[in-house]
Amino acid sequence: MPTVNLKNIQGATVGQVELSDELFAAEVNPFAMHLVVRAILNGRRLGTQSALTRTEVRGGGRKIYRQKGTGNARHHGNRAPQFKKGGVVFAPKPRDYDIAVPKKVRRLAMKSAFTSKAQADEIIVLDSLKLAAPKTKEMVKVLRALGATKKALVLVAEKDEDLLRAAHNIPGVTVALVNTINVYEILRHDAFIMTQDAVRQVEEVYA
Repeated sequence: MPTVNLKNIQGATVGQVELSDELFAAEVNPFAMHLVVRAILNGRRLGTQSALTRTEVRGGGRKIYRQKGTGNARHHGNRAPQFKKGGVVFAPKPRDYDIAVPKKVRRLAMKSAFTSKAQADEIIVLDSLKLAAPKTKEMVKVLRALGATKKALVLVAEKDEDLLRAAHNIPGVTVALVNTINVYEILRHDAFIMTQDAVRQVEEVYA
């Protein structure tokens, strides 16, 4: 059973926390994580790109010059792709980029993401996360004390407006609830900070 140090917001170790084997010591499946990350990123694409083909652009219909005797290549209309204002070859059209991922694969990817963070020693567990004031400098002080100076994902059990306000303007810092996290957010951050209550909720939901 993986064990990590329990810290306070000053960065001092105040105990230890045992993590679930099923969630934090599972077999890492990079293929499942890759598929889920692709699905998440594809889901964010609007798919509204569109261009006109040669059948849709305005103009054309009249042969631009006679077939033979000019010494030029043979052409019909002036809306072919090689002409200015001509149509686009294989023009992109609105489409849906969503990828269907089975529920078992999504759960496997989530377990793999948690385990990979545990193996990389990038998980920080806090006894609680209550700021003295809802100010950015207070949150920066906490992150520095924890050594999370790069991208950090802060996972909390309940919504805290003061915490959200304090972390909103810090580049690379994301505050999330247990029911809003995904594999992409976990993997793209360097530090994974969780409160003790959030750890228990995660184990209940995903283990």
